[in-house]
Amino acid sequence: MLLQPKLNVKISQRQVLTPGLMQMVSVLALNKLELREMINTEIVENPVLEEIESNDPSFEELAGREGDRERSAEETAVKEEKDPFEEIDFGSYFQEYLDPGFRTGNLGGEELDKPSFENFLSKPSTLTDHLLWQLGSVSLPDEVRSAAELMIGNLDENGYLVATDEELATVLREQGDEHPEAALEEAHKVIGTLDPAGVGARDLKECLLMQLAAREREAEAAAERRAAYRAQKEHEDDFSIEIDRRVEDVEKLAAEHRACVMRIADAIVQQHLALLQKKDMRELVKECAQTPETVQEAVDVIRSLDPRPGQRYNNTETRLIEPDVAFVKRGDEYVVVMNEEDMPALRLNAGYRRMMHQKDADRDLKEYVKERYRSAIQLLRNIEQRKNTIVRTCEAIVRRQHDFLEKGIDGLRPMMIKEVAEEIGVHPSTVSRAVSNKYVHTPQGVYELRFFFSEGVNGPEGGDLPLVLLKRKVKKLIEEEDPRQPYTDDYLAAELQRQGIQITRRTVAKYREEMQIPSTHKRRVR
Repeated sequence: MLLQPKLNVKISQRQVLTPGLMQMVSVLALNKLELREMINTEIVENPVLEEIESNDPSFEELAGREGDRERSAEETAVKEEKDPFEEIDFGSYFQEYLDPGFRTGNLGGEELDKPSFENFLSKPSTLTDHLLWQLGSVSLPDEVRSAAELMIGNLDENGYLVATDEELATVLREQGDEHPEAALEEAHKVIGTLDPAGVGARDLKECLLMQLAAREREAEAAAERRAAYRAQKEHEDDFSIEIDRRVEDVEKLAAEHRACVMRIADAIVQQHLALLQKKDMRELVKECAQTPETVQEAVDVIRSLDPRPGQRYNNTETRLIEPDVAFVKRGDEYVVVMNEEDMPALRLNAGYRRMMHQKDADRDLKEYVKERYRSAIQLLRNIEQRKNTIVRTCEAIVRRQHDFLEKGIDGLRPMMIKEVAEEIGVHPSTVSRAVSNKYVHTPQGVYELRFFFSEGVNGPEGGDLPLVLLKRKVKKLIEEEDPRQPYTDDYLAAELQRQGIQITRRTVAKYREEMQIPSTHKRRVR
């Protein structure tokens, strides 16, 4: 069968976004900080755009100054001209450059190494940096150091070792270590002595045990320091000797009690971690065969440990928030005010416009300037369109959320993006972009614009209750419950129904899980 090329004509309709429309969509989604950065970038890339400074003269002032310069041109021409070079102090400005063979040096005859500018720059230290810095101060065999560095490189953000021993051993064998198992075991012990305690663990149990072991080492070191101090201390009389002996007896009893508590804590982590997670104190006391007070002390020690020790060195940078808009009360009404402080004021450069009308100007240059003008005008239109869309959207929010602005969170009403889009006559996606990642300053504080959009549930007298308030009610009921007899989801649903909120047990369980609140069984303290 022979294949022959053919031409087929097909007519179809499809939506194509022009570059200008694509820019309008992207500009609408930017918050104030992002828009300011984008405008500054455009000013650098587009010579037609320029920023209006606060002290820039107006066009009328420029015209007046041009006339003044023309009138004073003749006066300037008749003045005696002075040689500008006679006013320069060559000795002070060019002392190092007049004689190419001479340079002023240091008193010691050697040039000092000045610190590089990069040395003054800093960045937050990561967990990997912190551990490698500590590892550099430990004397280790090469194979153990390589294994330790490999382990540190395979820690997750919480400080847990995510690679298996087989995977680590395979990598070390590829690097030339014929017996990596012993090196990995020794490296794991070394990492266990580094700060923060608990890093390098493979699971929660091992992480807690490593922290308990670190506390034991700290307590033993403190006891040795106190004993060494007493051994070197010179006693002046029998009374001071007796006082030190009694202090030593008290410290000994406290150390024995602490050691007992630490043994119980170690046993709970080793064997009864599930009971601890269930908060079943009665069963823990039975399994440990100790007094409830001693077991409680051990539980308090475990709760003081950090289950994610690596997080303190993996903090994200603080996010800077600057409201794009403000809801300001004037009289009895609230008005929408755009926050345009520190925003660059743009205008088109008139010099390039005159260049396009010059007959002797290069053709390619004219086309380039025309294209830059089109791009600049499109940007200015998109910025203005962004402002209008945000203002119209916020005006709709103010009309619907007046009670919130007056009373606070309890006055919040349900509101959907689709409803606001229909009110201002745009597509719901436009409203979604207009409120995305943008904040508003209100009399009740600073909120994200998306905060005001929440689905509703049936409320008192057939009204609607925002979902955020429903979750707050569920959380408040749980916070006020008796820990020994926590509320079930059925009771929570019945209680909300008594308040006039039509909700089922399954819906309560769903919202409780979304707020990461444990179930009744896990909340119960026995």
